[in-house]
Amino acid sequence: MSRTAFFISDGTGITAETLGRSLLAQFENVDMHMITKPYVDTTDKARTLVQVIEATAVRDGETPIIIDTIVDAAIRAIISQAPGFKVDIFSTFLEPLEKELATHSTYTVGRTHSIGRDDVYMDRIHSVHFALDNDDGARTYQYDKADVILIGVSRCGKTPTSLYLALQFGIRAANYPLTEDDQDEDGTLKLPAVLKPYRHKLFGLTIDARRLAAIRSERRPNSRYCSMDQCMQEIQQVETLYRHLHIPYIDTTRFSIEEISTRMIAETGLHRRFSPH
Repeated sequence: MSRTAFFISDGTGITAETLGRSLLAQFENVDMHMITKPYVDTTDKARTLVQVIEATAVRDGETPIIIDTIVDAAIRAIISQAPGFKVDIFSTFLEPLEKELATHSTYTVGRTHSIGRDDVYMDRIHSVHFALDNDDGARTYQYDKADVILIGVSRCGKTPTSLYLALQFGIRAANYPLTEDDQDEDGTLKLPAVLKPYRHKLFGLTIDARRLAAIRSERRPNSRYCSMDQCMQEIQQVETLYRHLHIPYIDTTRFSIEEISTRMIAETGLHRRFSPH
């Protein structure tokens, strides 16, 4: 089965798309063609979009799924004329909330993803800059200001996780790669001296050796760096280090960045400077 889904908004479309994808992801047997239409903020744009939806229904032989967060009543009325199964997020949830709270909502376009409070927005920017400045062990003198320091082998997901923590939660995350340079003379992996004062801030990442080898092969094919033996040895050593020093860690193999980050926060109690939009 194949269907087309439209995520429509008079703002960025992020809310409609996020919720829509979450709902439609539950239907694995349906091949969904998803189309996001942001900034449908005039009646002319709405009428043009209705024509597109009508043409899609004719082409597919099935009515599209329409998920919208349209605020403007006139635009919503036009979109409602389009053929399709409609999920109007605002009318579905805001109207019952208005009754419960005994007040009308402000119905402001783009409120969720606007800059809003300057201090919150700037905190996000500073957190992202911190993650970039302290990526891959490039700098270590700011670790006293870090909320968390991610450690692990190269290419196990430290950098994207650090950036996600910064952007979504305002968490100042540094990351440090554990490499052969951190081994002692007998080949045992040791905690680098620069990390020892911050053991309470450390959180480890690990990954399946086959997955790691595949990722590294994209960067340096046919090298020792991406060989299975090398990957297995590195992972075994870091996991041994984690267990020996009681460093909390998570296997990133089957988790998305979002799942890694939220699980990390739940396990460590990291303080979110703000909630994600």
